[in-house]
Amino acid sequence: MNIDASLLRQAAQAAAGGQQYPTATLYVVATPIGNLADLSLRAIHTLGLVDALACEDTRQGGALLRHLGLHKPLIALHQHNEREASAAVLARLAAGERVAYASDAGTPAISDPGAVLVREVVSAGYRVLPLPGPSSAVTALSVAGDTVATSFAFAGFLPTKAGERRSALQTVLAVEGQSQVVFEAPHRITELVALLAELAPARRVTVCRELTKQFESVTTADAASLPAWLAADAQRQRGEFVLVLHAQAPQAVADDDLPAETLRVLALLATELPLKQAVALAAQITGAPRNRLYDAGLQLKRGGDE
Repeated sequence: MNIDASLLRQAAQAAAGGQQYPTATLYVVATPIGNLADLSLRAIHTLGLVDALACEDTRQGGALLRHLGLHKPLIALHQHNEREASAAVLARLAAGERVAYASDAGTPAISDPGAVLVREVVSAGYRVLPLPGPSSAVTALSVAGDTVATSFAFAGFLPTKAGERRSALQTVLAVEGQSQVVFEAPHRITELVALLAELAPARRVTVCRELTKQFESVTTADAASLPAWLAADAQRQRGEFVLVLHAQAPQAVADDDLPAETLRVLALLATELPLKQAVALAAQITGAPRNRLYDAGLQLKRGGDE
């Protein structure tokens, strides 16, 4: 370690020591996704205060504490024992202790254990306080440069079975106006980009590999070009991947894309009701998509104003 752990803890105390840290509380601590320098000063200070650390892997949790020059009791709490291990955390909270929870990397409960623990603690009447920090999903979104998206969704890992995987990806790709964040393991990345190239060749995709680590890379390209790009260098297939599927721009809709009877129903309703209500009723009556009806209604309104 290149810095004295005691100096690091002193800096954390100076920066974060003035805040309240109640007892009988679970602290959900975001930890680095690959670069220890991303650990926040408040996380360092909190880890020094707590009476125990529950963690997804005690080897990872122990290494983090050693980096900070700390020694705490460790509670293994992972996807296979989360409900049972939560009882050990609750026992410590009942005794008035502070307990932290950290998954292996990033923010707990986002494609990681933690949600069951939080639910159990809240149900038992104890406080849960978040310590924000690294998240690979948000990190990837920040460098995607998706100017079309008005929001984003976290899809996480897609199913491993081929049919379910294809169906899930088709559902994700069909959403308009929204970036989609997908995680992938190195042994399946080739399969995923091939499927993307087949289903949505023109879709822009940002491929993030080994984020925050020494050999991190960020590449944005059309899905059609990704299989060749990935195959060109074996190094590009190694590491942990986060992909941002850029938003699909809403498609312009002409009136004649809708049946004449659907347009007639919409026009009749729009003469008596505000446009949103008219669209909602027309969708119920005709089964036509609301976004297409709304675009058609706007065109009707513009025509009536001329």
